[in-house]
Amino acid sequence: MTMMGGRFPQGSEEVGQTVASFPTYDAAQKAVSSLIAGEVPARDIAIVGQGLRSIEKVTGRLGYASAARSGAINGLLLGLLFSAILVIGSPTVPIQAFVGVLFVGIAIGMLLSIITYSFVRRRRDYASVMQVVADHYEVTVAATSIHRARQVLGPQAAPDPPAQSSTPPVVLGAPEGDPEPPRYGERVSPASTAAADDGPAGAAPAAPAAPAAPAAPREPSEGEAAGSEAGSDR
Repeated sequence: MTMMGGRFPQGSEEVGQTVASFPTYDAAQKAVSSLIAGEVPARDIAIVGQGLRSIEKVTGRLGYASAARSGAINGLLLGLLFSAILVIGSPTVPIQAFVGVLFVGIAIGMLLSIITYSFVRRRRDYASVMQVVADHYEVTVAATSIHRARQVLGPQAAPDPPAQSSTPPVVLGAPEGDPEPPRYGERVSPASTAAADDGPAGAAPAAPAAPAAPAAPREPSEGEAAGSEAGSDR
């Protein structure tokens, strides 16, 4: 939607960079007026509403009486317009004609309003006013005038966006550790099995086992002693 009969410029999708943000539309309008007074090209400025939402405020209940009342007001304005045209066209017209045209306009307005309400009363039986509001409004300026706009607005100007670093991210290698265990169905070579048994590279060799202590001599039992004596007698 345009205001004051203006048209959107070419390439209106690109609104430029944000130079200031305001909670109300009136504050954004004052900032735009300051930018234009500071010799910033008006075609480089835009007001962008963020967080748009529609609000419908119910003003009252509709009925045939309220419809006739609103139609009479509209008809009165219409009758005044026709009466003015009649008087301008014929200055000598009597006052009765002027009043008659006025009443005809009121009747036509009431009739049209009642007919319109009879069609929409099943879907809508209340009167309301709708408006579109935003959470905040951003004033944007094209890149060619961004520096001048920041100078004009001063402390109200938004800070420059941080520059993005072009250095590629560093990819760290996989940590050293135990080799990956063999998967199910994968053939394992003897060399890899021996390497896995030896442990990780750089590990200290295992200490040699201590020699076992000699066993103590066993004393012969009574039966074995008697048998040895009998053999010696023979």
